[in-house]
Amino acid sequence: MSEFNLPTTDELNLKNILALDFGEKFIGVASFCVNRDPFPSPFGRIANTSKEAVIRELNKIIDDEIIDLIVIGVPHLIDGKKTSTTAKAEGFIQFIKEHFSLPIEEQDETLSTFEAESRMKNSPRYNFKVDLKQIDAVAATVILEDFIRRRKRQSGL
Repeated sequence: MSEFNLPTTDELNLKNILALDFGEKFIGVASFCVNRDPFPSPFGRIANTSKEAVIRELNKIIDDEIIDLIVIGVPHLIDGKKTSTTAKAEGFIQFIKEHFSLPIEEQDETLSTFEAESRMKNSPRYNFKVDLKQIDAVAATVILEDFIRRRKRQSGL
């Protein structure tokens, strides 16, 4: 049994979840569905070239993956303080809320990119190197895993 299986009492137990790692150039994408661990999405990342392009790509992913919930990472400093990037991510969350009727959850993404780099450097899947074309999706996976762990803690498991 995976550590990422949600308790049957959790309303997210049978939901497909999409995680986004907001970046000014690229938005990392990862997903989770029942009986699978969180994983970088085959879509990998979305080029953040325009609001219309982001909405178009997200619509495609949401429809293809039958997404029920979106989790978006919000960066903070290690001490929890906000940064200019925090404000941009919060603006992105508001933008997503205005364009999608799905529930949106926020997840602290402090050090998610650092963790993604570490995973890549320690994985034969990435030839033990940081792959800049995939780092955003791996960071989104870290955000998604942290979200699921937080939900499990809140459920008392």
